[in-house]
Amino acid sequence: MPEILFLVHRAPWPPDRGDRIRSWHMFEALAKLAPVHVAALADNAVEAEVARAKMASLCRSLAIEVRGVSRPLALIQAVARGEPVSNRLFRNAALARHVQALVERSAISHVVAFSGQMAQYIPAGFTGPVLMDFVDVDSAKFATYAEQDRRQPLNWVHKREARVLGAYEAGVARRVDASLFVSEAEADLFRSQSGLGADRVRAVENGIDTDRFDPSIPLDTVGAGEGPLAVFTGQMDYRPNIDAVRWFAADILPTIRVHHPHARFAIVGRAPTEEVRALEKLSGVIVTGEVPDVRPWLAAADAVVAPLLLARGVQNKLLEAMAMARPVVASAAAATGIDAVEGEHLLVAEKADAMADAVCTLFGDRAGAAAMGRAARARMIARYGWDARMAPLGELLGLPA
Repeated sequence: MPEILFLVHRAPWPPDRGDRIRSWHMFEALAKLAPVHVAALADNAVEAEVARAKMASLCRSLAIEVRGVSRPLALIQAVARGEPVSNRLFRNAALARHVQALVERSAISHVVAFSGQMAQYIPAGFTGPVLMDFVDVDSAKFATYAEQDRRQPLNWVHKREARVLGAYEAGVARRVDASLFVSEAEADLFRSQSGLGADRVRAVENGIDTDRFDPSIPLDTVGAGEGPLAVFTGQMDYRPNIDAVRWFAADILPTIRVHHPHARFAIVGRAPTEEVRALEKLSGVIVTGEVPDVRPWLAAADAVVAPLLLARGVQNKLLEAMAMARPVVASAAAATGIDAVEGEHLLVAEKADAMADAVCTLFGDRAGAAAMGRAARARMIARYGWDARMAPLGELLGLPA
């Protein structure tokens, strides 16, 4: 009987951030194909215990180790050994020993690794089918960081990571049976960088749980106050999210408030940095920190905004907002990979003035904004169910559904 080893860089439960949402639904899909052994990392002990409590009974076996390498130490070790910093950040000797022992004593027939950092745990000499879900082309992200930040030594660090990680990603892809990416755009970019064809590099897109993200569900009231509300959701210690909300609060919201003097901007997400917290000093800005449920804030939004200057793959935050029938204004980078019609399902704007105009349009035309939200939800239902998105896994692994 087949058994699957699932290697994942953050334990999938709870599915409350982009990477864990995808990995959780991938775990559920794999568990329908065969018993699953999960070997995962966690950012801290609390997250590890929460995941163990939920997942232990769902797995054939479960191992979660807390990673503890600091970024400065990871950088020093990576440079000394000529390897990606990303790998050092997610290296854990106890997890590596567990995986090796598990493969030696269990009937592991298939391996699925989630996120490029977990390729280092794929057992040496394993001969069964191996899928590598890179999700995004991380090396391209670091190349963009280098272009955006010319300060030293950060520019050098990002350039090095783009180069070293890119070579590592290509090497991994040549060894595994198939490499997966979250969108066709990411898959096509990786094909051009690695030289591999569509038979080895596939897009398996993200989905959305439209039963959970349903505007008809009664939710707690949040965000009450005078004036229309724009909402951004995301992990708020993540650099692209920090840059996005800083740009919106400083350069876009003031223009909106010329036309809508009481307009507000809510930044909703866990772990806001001091830089994000400081934005509360600006008129109309709200920083919530971690919330138990993002849906009430989406329901309260007159517009959901995604002014991301850098975005890889498909943004779950947009799928969630659209499933909740909210009108969305996104940068072109944030909207890339989402199968939706600009102007019908969402608005796309690049410059600060254009984004302010788009938000003002939604604030000023409530009927039009509501119609766009309804069209967005209908698109999500028709196009983005998780079962449909994860269906290719069985075929790729050679396991009947």
